[in-house]
Parts: sequence; C-alpha cells; structure tokens
Amino acid sequence: MFIDLANLKPAEKQYYLQHIIAPRPICFASTIDHAGNVNLSPFSFFNLFSSNPPIVIFSPARRVRDNTEKHTLENVREVPEVAISIVTYDMVQQVSLSSCEFPKGISEFEKAGFTPIASTLIRPPMVKESKVNMECVVKEVKPLGTEGGAGNLVICEVLRIHIDDSLLDSNQKIDQRKLQHVARLGGDWYCVVNESNLFQVEKPNTKLGIGIDVLPPAIRHSSILSGNNLGQLANVHEMPLIDPSFDNQHLRQIIQYYSINPVDMERELHIYAQQLLGEGRVQDAWQVLLANP
Repeated sequence: MFIDLANLKPAEKQYYLQHIIAPRPICFASTIDHAGNVNLSPFSFFNLFSSNPPIVIFSPARRVRDNTEKHTLENVREVPEVAISIVTYDMVQQVSLSSCEFPKGISEFEKAGFTPIASTLIRPPMVKESKVNMECVVKEVKPLGTEGGAGNLVICEVLRIHIDDSLLDSNQKIDQRKLQHVARLGGDWYCVVNESNLFQVEKPNTKLGIGIDVLPPAIRHSSILSGNNLGQLANVHEMPLIDPSFDNQHLRQIIQYYSINPVDMERELHIYAQQLLGEGRVQDAWQVLLANP
C-alpha cells in the first residue's frame, strides 16, 4: 500500500499522519490576550528543538473543518508569552476536557477543574496540577499555510522550569520513572510512559561502535539474533576477545551437549546470547558467541 497525500482530503491526511507519527508528547499551553482572558489548550504537535538556546515548539493548526484559528494562536500574537505544562497520566482526562472549543472568554481552567497559579516571569498562569511547568516567551510564530489543517509554529524560549519535588531522586535529578508522561496517538488513542514499558538503550558517546558490517559472518547472518541484538553487539568500541576467566555453567552445558553437532551448538549459543542481550549483558553475550569454534 502507498498513499499520495496530494490526492487526500485534509481530514484524511490528518488521519494517517497522526496515527503514524506517534507517540507525541502533549503540550498544555496557557496563554492570555490583551484583555486578560486566559486560554488553556493541549497540543500534541509539540517537542524540544534546542537546548542552547532552550527552544520548544508547538503548533496550533488551523481547523480542518472551517479553516478558523484557535484562541491560543490569537493570544500569542497579542501577548507573546506562554506557560507550557507537561501532561501526565493523572490529569489526562481533564486535559481532554479542556480541548473542547469553549467560546472565547470562557476559562478552560474552570471548565476542566485546573488551578491557575501565578507565573514568576510572564503573564499567563501556570497549571498547579502539572508536575512540570515552563515559563516561555514566544520568539516567532511561523505560519505553514493558509488552508485548513495548516500548522503555525509557535517558537518558544524557555526562561524558567518549575519541577515538583516528588519527581526528584536523592541527587535532585529527575527520576524518569516518576513522571508518567502521556502521549498522543491517532484518533482516541493515547499511551502512558511508566516502569512497565520503560527500557534503556546504551548510546554511543565519544567512542564509535564497531558497526554491524564488521561482525563475524556467523553472527551477522544469524537466523536467531535480531537487528536489535546485532545493534547491541556492534555498539562495543572494539572487537571483544575471548576472556579465559569467563566461567558460565550454562555455556559449559551447551558445549558439552552439542559439541558433536556444530549447527545445533551454534543455534543454542545464539539463543543463549540473545537471552543475555535481553538482560543487557552485552559482554557476557559476546563471550558466549566467541565460544563457537
């Protein structure tokens, strides 16, 4: 199946793109107009784009059905400031309620049951119930089109971040497991980030990984090891050597039981190496694979 987006209606383009490009973090944007009317709206077209300067961008798109603009966009043009809150699982239903298109001047804070608290550097209030609030100034609003569905990039510089102490570990760093981000998918679908679906991936730093292309052929073309497994093995900084001190009972059993059948032994070694890789034991997995004569 392939789709030429030029042949689709705006709503159809939105459908496919929002299902495919996901999950998307949700920006809860608090803005204010010249008259002091506050608007609070969620946006899943949102992300971090620079740390120095600290820039986040969200995009209030023109409405697909009638090509009108959202109150948030009108507000940031009048008062180029925004308080951005991070949406977490314990507030997602209220956030969804706040996305209703209430008339201008109606407070989404009141309708959705959120508590406004004064910002320290900007005029729009922050959301008390959010565990992370960012005070931002709007550097630029960049329209991406004039038709329904066209985005408007609101480019914001983060001036100050407010972090709830409950998110911090003993070193005053954010514990990723405590934040429980909520992200937007397509349609009515969302997802939550918690300990059950968190995992760590060691990323290359200043040293280069050896690369999958230089793995021994028996490993590179394994019918057992997945692409993720090969990526783990190839992320070492130099080709490992056999460690004579490596002692592993299960490895000894494999060699003992399958030594007369090299094909079966290779398969069992790869299965065991895959198990070790799943536990993050990359060096041990290499020693198992190197045991194959």
